[in-house]
Amino acid sequence: MHSENITEVIFLVFVGSVVLATLALYARQVMIVAYILAGAVIGPLGFGLLTDTTLIQQASNIGIMFLLFLLGLDLSPIKLMKLFRSMVFVTGLSSALFGLLGFAFGQLMGLPTTDSFILGFAMMFSSTIIGIKLLPTTALHHKPIGEVIISILLLQDLIALAILIVMHSMSKHVQVMYSAAALFALLPVFILLCHLLVKWLISHLLARFDRFKEYTFLLAIGWCLGVAEAAESIGFSYESGAFIAGITLAANPLAPYLTESLKPVRDFFLVVFFFSLGAEIQPETIMPVIYPALLLAAAVLLLKPLVFKWTMNVFTKHNTDKSAEVGVRLGQGSEFSLLIATLAGAQGLITGETKHLIQLACILTFLISPYWVILRYPSPMALTEKLRRD
Repeated sequence: MHSENITEVIFLVFVGSVVLATLALYARQVMIVAYILAGAVIGPLGFGLLTDTTLIQQASNIGIMFLLFLLGLDLSPIKLMKLFRSMVFVTGLSSALFGLLGFAFGQLMGLPTTDSFILGFAMMFSSTIIGIKLLPTTALHHKPIGEVIISILLLQDLIALAILIVMHSMSKHVQVMYSAAALFALLPVFILLCHLLVKWLISHLLARFDRFKEYTFLLAIGWCLGVAEAAESIGFSYESGAFIAGITLAANPLAPYLTESLKPVRDFFLVVFFFSLGAEIQPETIMPVIYPALLLAAAVLLLKPLVFKWTMNVFTKHNTDKSAEVGVRLGQGSEFSLLIATLAGAQGLITGETKHLIQLACILTFLISPYWVILRYPSPMALTEKLRRD
């Protein structure tokens, strides 16, 4: 199969994904797993119907940009201040501990120091998709546990932005600390310029032509991709630029509408992203890392709930049962872990073996963690009527 034939590639991606997604729903699995498995089945590991993944890998990068754009679009200044007051210590300490866990694991496995650092970065985050999808709607919007989980996930997004900037500086052939310091010094200037553009131009256009929904949709996409391109041109990454584009537009009254209208576009490209991860899996890449990946996945599944439970008990007034529930719901790897591994591999920061170790370990946590949630806590996918909540 040649990647130049875009029609056949899209056919394979979405027909394969919908078949596996149907099976995943019957098995009470989140669909992110189905997309990865579809790529593995159709790619070289399975039937070999898709051997050249260049096109879908390029398209998948757009999905990550839209994901970060929409996450930023949900971070209004008022919400940011509230998050910092409520969950900053829990998120900061837990992320640091998870990072140390990943780094220590890498060192014990004999990985190079840079690989161990990237492994630590990748272990800091929990899955936004799993965390949100397995929360009942009432808990998501009206109960403290929903607010806690969303707060932690959004603060993790801010940490991820900082890590993406550091990684991007590490990929340049300059002194890392100097490059990272220069980028962080430039960051507030870049954000301010984007804010002023939104205030003086984008918001004016949105207000002037808000009756034309196609135009507001197009303007939002153009703003996201334009800021991403500008960020890349001055030394940041496309992903961090998209995130900044969302943050600077979050205060606009049309932000909730833009978030909803862009979700189908994001989902389209995210299916491609997860499919491409599965399509990259090959026997010769997973066999050398299968045992370390199993060990790392087990460590994440066991230690993340305990760390979240402990930090919640220390820094909040939530009881032990609620703290334990938050820990279980956030006790897995993240889409950001997969993104960090993919970007680090593409930039030559880590070996292919480390990249596949991170990806396989995260996929394993995606497979196991949802069952732990749906067997113990209320969720839309619970196996019993007692726990099933929409």
